[in-house]
Amino acid sequence: MEPVRGAWSSLRGLTRLRALNSLQHRDYRLLWFGHVFTSMAFWMDQVTRGWLIYELTDSTVQLGLVRGVQAIPILLLSPIAGSAADRYSRRTQILISQVIDGSMFAALAVLIVTGQIQPWHVYVTAIGMAAVQTFQQPARAAIISDVVPTKNLTNAIGLNSIIFNVARSTGPALAGVLIASLGTGGAYGMQALFYLLATFWTLRLRPANSASGAGHGAHGAVSFGQSIVEGWMFSWRNETVRTGLLITMLASLFIVPFTTLLPVFARDILNVGATGQGLLLTAMGIGALGSAVMIATFGDRMPRGLCMLGGVALYGVSVVAFAASPWFQVSMILMVIVGFANVCSHALVQTVIQTYSPAEFRGRAIALFHMGQVVMTVGSMLIGSLAVMFGTAWSVALMGSAGALAMLAVHLVLPRAWRIR
Repeated sequence: MEPVRGAWSSLRGLTRLRALNSLQHRDYRLLWFGHVFTSMAFWMDQVTRGWLIYELTDSTVQLGLVRGVQAIPILLLSPIAGSAADRYSRRTQILISQVIDGSMFAALAVLIVTGQIQPWHVYVTAIGMAAVQTFQQPARAAIISDVVPTKNLTNAIGLNSIIFNVARSTGPALAGVLIASLGTGGAYGMQALFYLLATFWTLRLRPANSASGAGHGAHGAVSFGQSIVEGWMFSWRNETVRTGLLITMLASLFIVPFTTLLPVFARDILNVGATGQGLLLTAMGIGALGSAVMIATFGDRMPRGLCMLGGVALYGVSVVAFAASPWFQVSMILMVIVGFANVCSHALVQTVIQTYSPAEFRGRAIALFHMGQVVMTVGSMLIGSLAVMFGTAWSVALMGSAGALAMLAVHLVLPRAWRIR
């Protein structure tokens, strides 16, 4: 028992570090452990699903289509998911989502191993996964404010970003190893196991801390449709929340989609092939991880408005510089800056939205925040069309410039934005 006590004492000692403050709170710690496994499964799926559909069809069109269809549930269901997170138990919403996700992964593993897998199975589960994730995201994000004090909120979101970005680097690598050794069935089996482990940690959450404070009483006599409209009206009327959402949507439309054309830069402009593309993404991940650590450590002291606007502006300028760079080494350095600026602005916007949204509106505000993924899909289509007309480098430079200038416009139209704390 002594070694166990010693290990636990060491863990408790680590939680006293400023960057790990939120882990002192039991329910947040349980959420965080669950987030470790769901993030790993999410990023493994980014590799496994594409590999599986390409294996079944040998079609690059279907390779893109299996990702594109996932935007449909996000667009249609986000308002409902946000309202559900404010009306019902967030813990229950997370649990149901995780069980369904894990079941779909397990079903795919069985279908692959038994040789019965068909392309339509991949599409149906892709849409199902996107629908379930749409319900899980606002509940998982909003519940953080229920389990940590406001003073620890930025730290908690920063710690979540650390896990998400570590998983972004390690999840695809693990999926690749499993696909090479056990096939896609083995990879999906591991993803199902990860969701089982996440569910184990989530079950231990205290139910009393997992519902939106006034959710049950305040919304009992209000229809879902009215609840959704109320959430939109709140997000529009609250200037701080509106500013955060505007910054996210502009970044998602103009800047984030540049990664769609990354294979073209790797193969045709920088001449580094698939290996070089992987290194570019790794560099971006390193910058993102560094930003997440900084926010977890110092986020509560940072001027959030200034960092949100400045972060997206830096993101845009860095993307423009990346588009102009003919040197791989310089491009690698710029990708570190891109990752740093992206996560810095993204995490702080999420913190601001949660801080300035009352508990009864938090789920709906976060759902609107996550609809940036739909805007990013529109941006990807736009940047692809511009690339046909003006070339890859010019299209990325134009979009990056538009994103940076949009932040200047936000500053001029909403002069109080940069003063947000």
